[in-house]
Amino acid sequence: MKLLGFLLVTVGFIGAALAAVVDREAIEWLWYVPALAAGIAGVAMIRVDMARHSKTEHHVAANIETVETSLANVAANIKTLNADKHSINTYDVRHKIDELFVDDLEKFVDARESIAHRYGLIAYGEVMTDFAAAERYLNRVWSASADGYIDEVNEYLEKASDQFAACLDRTNKLKLDAASQI
Repeated sequence: MKLLGFLLVTVGFIGAALAAVVDREAIEWLWYVPALAAGIAGVAMIRVDMARHSKTEHHVAANIETVETSLANVAANIKTLNADKHSINTYDVRHKIDELFVDDLEKFVDARESIAHRYGLIAYGEVMTDFAAAERYLNRVWSASADGYIDEVNEYLEKASDQFAACLDRTNKLKLDAASQI
């Protein structure tokens, strides 16, 4: 299906371009519109195939594993950073955040839609609510670190740590609930 989609895109857009070039004063609409429609149909076929592929069980399982691993890494790192916050210079906390969290947060975000495919939209919404709050707190810590506000860094590191732990707990609970239903 994807190959046919690429073929339609190629034929459609080349045909539309040729129809527009053949007669610059009056575009041959008789050729242009169907060629453009074929190209658009090809794009639609490619998107449908990609959506179908992203929902396959193998893809979802790999992404769920990525979600769980990256979230566990983030929760462990934030807990460690929170415990060490008094021994780190306030201005250096933002550098620690960049060092410890960027890769795992990116992996989580890239794979997060699989939560909805595996556990449903309500579960996805609940996990993402916790995650969004935790990420907001972490962003606030980064900003407070850049500005040198030690009290705010300490307060929001604690909140971020609690929120990421809640997100990890919710994700683990979803996994246990799904396993118990089998």
